[in-house]
Amino acid sequence: MSVYIIRRLLQAVFVVIAMSIIVFSGVFLIGDPVDILISDDADQEDRQKLIESLGLDKPFHMQYLSFVGRAVQGDLGDSFIFAEPALLLILDRMPATMELAVCSLLMAIVFGIPLGMWAGLRPDSLFSKSVMAGSILGFSLPSFWVGIMFIMIFAVIMGWLPSGGRGDTQEFLGVQVSFLSLDGLSHLFLPALNLALLKISLAIRLTRAGTREVIHQDYIKFARAKGLSTQRVILVHVLKNILIPVITVMGLEFGSLIAFSVVTETVFSWPGMGKLIIDSINLLDRPVIVAYLMIIVFMFIIINLVVDVMYSVLDPRVRLQDVKS
Repeated sequence: MSVYIIRRLLQAVFVVIAMSIIVFSGVFLIGDPVDILISDDADQEDRQKLIESLGLDKPFHMQYLSFVGRAVQGDLGDSFIFAEPALLLILDRMPATMELAVCSLLMAIVFGIPLGMWAGLRPDSLFSKSVMAGSILGFSLPSFWVGIMFIMIFAVIMGWLPSGGRGDTQEFLGVQVSFLSLDGLSHLFLPALNLALLKISLAIRLTRAGTREVIHQDYIKFARAKGLSTQRVILVHVLKNILIPVITVMGLEFGSLIAFSVVTETVFSWPGMGKLIIDSINLLDRPVIVAYLMIIVFMFIIINLVVDVMYSVLDPRVRLQDVKS
């Protein structure tokens, strides 16, 4: 196991280096932030001073090496707009995004796995067919349109839930969270559900496919022949064997929930990292854009490593293959 983790960490280092070059190069080619930061009546001398103060007068490779040197020390640059460290700006918004992503993942697991198992165990029932049809809609409908419809129906027409914002927050383990208050939960429910719809559909289809494959295996027939109850066969023998691919995929999808929460946060005015990056792109705030993308890269690497370790724990065959290699 230790050899496997060390090998993955070495691979992660090369991934971070490659992604830092790609990210910095891409952001370097996007527009000229000086045009936004400087006033229209500024002369050429003021423009040149601003360029030099931001370090934009240096060639690309010098800017990149300067960025890497600071990044190794934990400094990802200062925001052009807010004049604050970009890393602190993102970390200040991260709890809101993580809360939204975790709640969405829990919704996907709580709703997706039971519905998928039901659809796999009773594929010909009307309810199962309705569930599978709903999962197709979950894959097909764009999240921004669904979010707008949620606001129109539940906030504007019925008035049951708020249309945006985060609501009241309380401190939990040194972090401000909204799920500990009723007002915060009411603000959290719609954006979390909107973000979770695609993952619920994915969990349903994965669980159904796994259930249909496992239910006809010999060990399931043998368990039933031993006289085990249907509940025990389903919850122990079936569920245990279908969880490996489901947990693997849902764990990897957690990274996409964090990275692609931009649309949901924008629609519901959720004060997370996604809304910050949209504002930074509009204002060409390069340090914040680069810092955000690099943090997302680190998150994906860590999540992938955790998922791989969990997979090897759940499936002994992975450990045996690692020992042989």
